[in-house]
Amino acid sequence: MKTKIVAGIEYQLPTANLIHATPLVNAELAGRTCYNSFNKSEHKEVREFNGTSIEDIEHSDILDSLCHVYHHMSVAEHINLTYRITTSRGVLQEHARHRIQAISVQSTRYTMSPIINAFVATMPLCDKEAFEDILVELDFLVLENDAKYIEISQIWDKLWLQVNEIGEEEFLKLALSKSNYEFYFKSHGHLVNTEIYAGLNSGKAKRNVGDNFKWLVTDNWKVDMVVTFNLRSLKNYFQLRDSNAAYWQIQELAKAMKRVTPKKYLDLIVKN
Repeated sequence: MKTKIVAGIEYQLPTANLIHATPLVNAELAGRTCYNSFNKSEHKEVREFNGTSIEDIEHSDILDSLCHVYHHMSVAEHINLTYRITTSRGVLQEHARHRIQAISVQSTRYTMSPIINAFVATMPLCDKEAFEDILVELDFLVLENDAKYIEISQIWDKLWLQVNEIGEEEFLKLALSKSNYEFYFKSHGHLVNTEIYAGLNSGKAKRNVGDNFKWLVTDNWKVDMVVTFNLRSLKNYFQLRDSNAAYWQIQELAKAMKRVTPKKYLDLIVKN
């Protein structure tokens, strides 16, 4: 995992992988349809197009003209690119401002159990060091070094505040499913922290466990998401986010997305 130090704090950089891209020929066919100019294509498959699917192309003269000369970008909307991204929840807030995209995001509501289980497992002996070790292993923050431990320490303090406010029994009912609640009390005096943690994780997670612990989440939590842009919207995204005026983390994300975007698509939306 590559990192970057900004204002004295070390962060993990976002990552991006391209999952799928619509064939470029789809947009060529759209452009040729607009002008009924199939016979002028440099591609034999397009000139002889009979309404069925055809092999993809690596370049299109008409698309180059439409996108860069005439700015007839509606044809670019026929191309979708889907990425799987890992970034921070702070970047998610910026990313979600782009209206024309499909986005599916890892839910803290359903995926927070390992963190809550780590606290429950280390709570009886108030073993903060064991809690920190487990959370460092989970690698759920974009922070590194001392900043990571400070954030984990704050999570520990927040959870203890919650325990003290509502009591241990009520806290455990919020944190654990019925079967894990029973396992937890049976394990007292018989299992060590790591064994209790493993047992809770292998048991049934409480449904919607994150509902009562959302306040733990900060902009530094990692988030996985799958996003799909049409090529026209992606052009707008890169113009705004791969810019020195953008928040540095989303600049890094835009660069990571560009690196995995095939050249034949970038050539239509990014001027060299």
